[in-house]
Amino acid sequence: MTQSSSSITTATPCNVDGENKCNYGTLTDTRDGKTYKTVTIGDQVWMAENLNYETGNSNCYNGADSNCTKYGRLYTWAAAMDSVKLATDADNPLDCGYGKTCGLSGKVQGVCPEGWHLPSYDEWNTLFTAVGGSLTAGTALKSTSGWSSYEGSCGNGTDAFGFSALPASYRDDSWLYHGGDKAYFWSSTEDNIYHAYYMYLSYGNDGAFLSNNGKSFGFSVRCVKD
Repeated sequence: MTQSSSSITTATPCNVDGENKCNYGTLTDTRDGKTYKTVTIGDQVWMAENLNYETGNSNCYNGADSNCTKYGRLYTWAAAMDSVKLATDADNPLDCGYGKTCGLSGKVQGVCPEGWHLPSYDEWNTLFTAVGGSLTAGTALKSTSGWSSYEGSCGNGTDAFGFSALPASYRDDSWLYHGGDKAYFWSSTEDNIYHAYYMYLSYGNDGAFLSNNGKSFGFSVRCVKD
């Protein structure tokens, strides 16, 4: 059930004029020992960094390990949903790959650490509402550095809520990597056998948007706490 915007807690900007008072925490992934910064925004707790857990069908931007450290890994939707684990589940085998119907709903842990899950389409919308709406959420969620300029204007955001989105870009069907001026994050929500929904930020736009694209594309993952 979609949560109405009137019931969503609106967050107050916590990183303003060089003074950062955001409600941060930490998350340690017991699978590989990596530690991530987390941040509370409204009623949600998000990872404030992209996931960097190595699994099949995930890669580093331009193939460099140092980029995985900075940007996290780029996952196909099947990898983000942890399709290998789902497919080998003896009680309820599923396949979330390209050309397959996954059919999962509710909280989907996917590739996220225990106690965290891949955000749904509705949970991304909840975040947008909490930070002031989709039309300005891009500026509020983007990091204050690292984004390209656009028509003479700086493409960086204000990072007003500590989400700190970096332009990790994406990997396409040809396994080619593209510039560092955009960010794409998977949701757990499926559209059809070929497409799933994702959240999108651009250096040249103040907004944050939800759209759908091929499950074989490689996008970033941000996990939200259960």
